Parts: sequence; C-alpha cells; structure tokens
Amino acid sequence: MPLLALGLNHLTAPLALREKVAFAPEALPEALASLRAMAGVHEAALLSTCNRTELYAHIDPQGEAALTRWLAGHHGLGHGELDDYLYRHLDARAVRHLFRVAAGLDSLVLGEPQILGQVKEAWRLARTAHALKTSLDRLFQHGFAVAKRVRTDTRIGAHPVSVAYAAVRLAQQVFARLDHASVLLVGAGETIELAARHLADANVRRLLVANRTLDHAQQLAHRFGGVALPLTDLDRHLAEADIVISATAAREPVIARAAVEHAIKARRHAPMFLLDLAVPRDIETAVAALDDVYLYTIDDLDQAISENRRSRQQAASEAETLIDLQVEQYMAWWRGSTRQDTLKALRANGAALRDAALAKAREQLAAGRDPQAVLDQLAHGLTNKLLHAPSAGLRRAAHAGDAQVLAAAARLFGEATADDDLDAPGGSEPAAQD
Repeated sequence: MPLLALGLNHLTAPLALREKVAFAPEALPEALASLRAMAGVHEAALLSTCNRTELYAHIDPQGEAALTRWLAGHHGLGHGELDDYLYRHLDARAVRHLFRVAAGLDSLVLGEPQILGQVKEAWRLARTAHALKTSLDRLFQHGFAVAKRVRTDTRIGAHPVSVAYAAVRLAQQVFARLDHASVLLVGAGETIELAARHLADANVRRLLVANRTLDHAQQLAHRFGGVALPLTDLDRHLAEADIVISATAAREPVIARAAVEHAIKARRHAPMFLLDLAVPRDIETAVAALDDVYLYTIDDLDQAISENRRSRQQAASEAETLIDLQVEQYMAWWRGSTRQDTLKALRANGAALRDAALAKAREQLAAGRDPQAVLDQLAHGLTNKLLHAPSAGLRRAAHAGDAQVLAAAARLFGEATADDDLDAPGGSEPAAQD
C-alpha cells in the first residue's frame, strides 16, 4: 500500500485557484472524517496554508484517482479541473516531499520557520480526528526531527526570514522610514505576530491591530506597544494607516474597495501600501485599481525575496543531502514494518485455522467419535488448509516460469520444495477441506 503526497502550491497553481482549494481551519475536522470514511484510505492528513494545500495518505494501490476526485469535489470543482496543477508523489518521493516542506525547502521564502508549526498543527488535527495510524504518524514525527536537524546543522535559518519578514522588507522599500509610518495589522495569527515583531524592530511609529477576537488583538498589541481594535471598527480606522498588512482566516474579503476608497479620500490621497498575505484573499482585488493605493498579494513577494534565495542556496544544498539520508532511514523502517504486517497476517491466519480445526475435533470427540480417527482427520485437514494457499501459488509460479518466486520458496521452505511434484502428471496441491 503506497504512501501518497497530493497537492498544489505557489509553484504549481495561481493564487485564484489556491484560494478555492484552501481549507478553512474549522472545516478540517469534517474533511478528515470524510477522508477516513473513504474506501481504500487507511490514514490521512491535510496541510492547508497560504501557499499550499496538501493531502498525505496511506492508500490502496488504486486510491490516488479517488483522492484527486475527492479534493476537487470537496471544493465544488469539476472533474479534471485540478489535474494541470497537482503534484503527486509516491512512497520515497512522498517522504522526501514532506521532509522538504517541514524544513522550509519548498517554501516561498527558502528556509522560513513558520511552516514547521503549520505541519505540526496538521499532524495534531489528524491525530485528534483519529485519521493517523503508525505509518503516517511516524512519518510526521520523523519529519519534525529532520526539520530540527536542518536548522541546527545548516545555516538555512541563520537570518530571521519569513513571509512576514519579506512583507516588512517590501514595506521598507516603499516607506524608507518606518519610524514615520503608521501600520495597521489585520489578524492575530502567527504571520501577523511575526510581522509585528519585525515592525517593532524597525521602530514603526504607530501600530494598530484589528482582529475578530478583540482579546487576541489586545494581547498582541500589548506585547509590541500597539493599539487593539475590534474588526468591526476596521473601516473607521483605515485612513490612519500608511501600511496595511492583512492575514486572517476569513473566507471572504475583510477590506472592501469602498472602504479603501473612502480612506484614501480622507487621507487627501496620501499613498497607502496594502499587503494581503491571506489565502483566500482578505482585500478585494478591485482595490488595486484605485489611485494612490499600492496592493500586493503573497505572490508578489517572490521578487522581494529573490536575494534571500541566492544567499541560502548553499545551506539548502547541504539540507537536501541530509534529507536524502533521512528519507532512506524512514523507508528502511517502512519496508520492515510492511514485512512485519505480512508476518503478523500469516501467523494470524495460521492461528485461526488451528483454532477452527481444534474446535471441530473437540466437537467430534464430545460426540463419541474414535479419538484416533479424530486425530488423523485433524492432522490431515489442518495440513491441507495450511498448505493450500502456498501450494496454489507455487503451482502458478511453476506454470508461468516465475523463477524468482520458486527461488524464494526454496529459501523459505528449504530444499524440500520439489519442482517434480509440482509438474508431475496428476499432481495437485492439497485441497482445502472443511
């Protein structure tokens, strides 16, 4: 049964499509329950961030197509609508992909640390939903250890770089003096918290924090010397902001064109710089058409962080080597665990046949049958049942000329496996008996 990583990200799909396929946090438990109920899906986890939506699963060999249909159908997309944008990784490639994601090597900002926390949250939610078993649970925990080693053993994390950091750097290019700027942060999650930290380091003149839950906004504003606002007051304070950075989990825009148009008039057309780091987007796209308003989305950060990519390439190369070794370690464990499952199944089948044969023998003895005849039938019947499946398999291998199977059988059962018996006229495997 293969391991599968299926998804799309900032490299394969445009923002408009990523918005459609993103999972709201509150929708993830139901989505995981739906995956658990699918035939052929043994384990599953969902990772949904501003840059990617990914599904990790332990599936039956033919289960990939069903998961692709599920992902499209869950978001109301037509059959095949995602095909040109999805990547699919199996087994070792799926393991490598998760390790690279957790280590920040597949991020928009190379080596950014936020993604590890998001992967851990995806693992926690899948565990809570009872959607994980041994293989995926171990894969995610191995991925966390790999990410930690990458950050410890390479210089991939030598500088505080993240999407939030890139956003603040871009704002600094527009407003050379952030200590003269007023900044409005919308949201109170990790991205906004990182942005607040970078803005505080840049000595921003004034910091406003608006959030749906006022208590969260107050906690964040207090830590960085800002002022907290309820999200319902956002439009009234929009004109006070030279810079707006928004990253909420809302499914619909929280900043409308009309509100920005009113704000720019109140500012007497003093320029406004807006950065929308959310997927789905927080700021209506029509805002970009307004005069004196400069709207950037998360995809626009790509150019702003190109220098970061160049400076971290050597560290990324070292990290890739480390990941290759860890992929092989996980795959060695996985192959071994698969063999253990086969052995357990073989033993369980043998035990079930034994118990059934013993139960039948006890019934016959209780009915007064001759003990010697009962023992003879027990031995004969149990031998036939135990040898039926391997004998049938060896006969098929002999007829097909499958030397590998015959050689493996010789190693497993010893030289007593006689090809002559399999090919002899009238020869047959023991018949299964009741």
